Amino acid sequence: MATQKMLTFVSTPREMPEKRSAQDRSEDFHEIYRDFAAQKAAEQSSRCSQCGVPYCQSHCPLHNNIPDWLRLTAEGRLEEAYRVSQATNTFPEICGRICPQDRLCEGNCVIEQSGHGTVTIGAIEKYITDTAWDNGWVQAAKPAQERAESVGIIGAGPGGLAAADMLRRQGFQVTIYDRYDRAGGLMTYGIPGFKLEKDVVMRRNQLLADGGVEFVLNCNVGEDISFDAIRGKHDAVLIATGVYKTRDLDIDNADHGGVVRAIDYLTASNKVEFGDDVPDFEDGELNAKGKRVVVIGGGDTAMDCVRTAIRQGAQSVKCLYRRDRANMPGSQREVQNAEEEGVEFVWLSAPGAFTGHVTGVAAEAQERDVDGLPQIASVRIQKMRLGQPDVTGRQSPELIDGADYDEPADLVIKALGFEPEDLPKLWGVDGLEVTRWGTIKASFQTHMTSIPGVYAVGDIVRGASLVVWAIRDGREAADSIAAYLTGDARVAAE
Repeated sequence: MATQKMLTFVSTPREMPEKRSAQDRSEDFHEIYRDFAAQKAAEQSSRCSQCGVPYCQSHCPLHNNIPDWLRLTAEGRLEEAYRVSQATNTFPEICGRICPQDRLCEGNCVIEQSGHGTVTIGAIEKYITDTAWDNGWVQAAKPAQERAESVGIIGAGPGGLAAADMLRRQGFQVTIYDRYDRAGGLMTYGIPGFKLEKDVVMRRNQLLADGGVEFVLNCNVGEDISFDAIRGKHDAVLIATGVYKTRDLDIDNADHGGVVRAIDYLTASNKVEFGDDVPDFEDGELNAKGKRVVVIGGGDTAMDCVRTAIRQGAQSVKCLYRRDRANMPGSQREVQNAEEEGVEFVWLSAPGAFTGHVTGVAAEAQERDVDGLPQIASVRIQKMRLGQPDVTGRQSPELIDGADYDEPADLVIKALGFEPEDLPKLWGVDGLEVTRWGTIKASFQTHMTSIPGVYAVGDIVRGASLVVWAIRDGREAADSIAAYLTGDARVAAE
């Protein structure tokens, strides 16, 4: 009788890959988890209960066939596990590293709900595809037949790259236009290396180039090339720009020197890790070394900022959030990692003003930074309490009068979330409809916008969201574009 490989969750406890010590990992930008050994990956995969209705799969935006590749991993059939994983996900090794599994697949695992501890799905997903790369199983697109139709993709983030991969595998000619000097979007310049080492993204970019995708980098649409020119060069266009406009603070002295945007701070840090020259880092403006750092915000971007500041050698790092820990939108796993590394969280707190070295008329003569702006010296912190729930059921923060105090700070990082840029205005496009939030209106079924042949995916449609949702959108849009270009959609409509 064959030995039962699965359902060992009763006798086998949940184990994550070994986590590097806080002291060790705080000194570099390498990933904090070590790799699974083959035996340990198989052991942890065998804990899966092989549910008849797998909630892990239904709560994954990509609906990955998780129970199937867990079973194949437990049986040692790793190449098959990789094929199953790759069939629904363009970048499984990236999702395995950065997806908030505690809110998606792992958080909805049946054995987690029964108290046995979830299967370590993300770590196993990462292990499967890293093993595939090591063994040469990951291959560039080799379409059976080349097609003449071409697609222009604006934005080299996860949505654009996922669409490019799907379209190339069907033989379409694909050109990606991006504002940065490296493809990958926020995977390259927004997410720090301790969560996603950059060689992981770069090898995917190279794989796409090897498969025939053309990259036009350092290209700002609306400046270096017009949107109409891109439409004229291609049979269909996909907008996958993401959202880069930072939400700001409406408080006193918000333009003081030492107050920076999270996207600028993280981009500078990642460029330095690539070995690039970054003048704003070298002159200290975007470098936390030796500084008292305050990060404002409670999402994953705020967690990236506080943990980056620790690695840059900040004197102290504090994170202000206007609600409590239970209501924080960021991953609780990331909060725990940050606390282990020395970050202090100041709950129920919000900035009221930024102040410089001196006040009153003497402020005219105070120290100014290289851009001629007064340099920050402290943050006026307003204490909050949670009031009555709003219509969504979430408690709204209320100001506590008379509880303000000043927190010394040399560097303040605003991690307040992102909003869409006004693309119709920036690109001079008539007829591209947007929502009242400024996101592009696109069909949820086909991802086509109000302009025929122009599609949009990812954050520029959804608002700031997860990489995995952008991947899903990109893959779906690729299928819609293929149908549009081959006439299938028009035949069906008729």
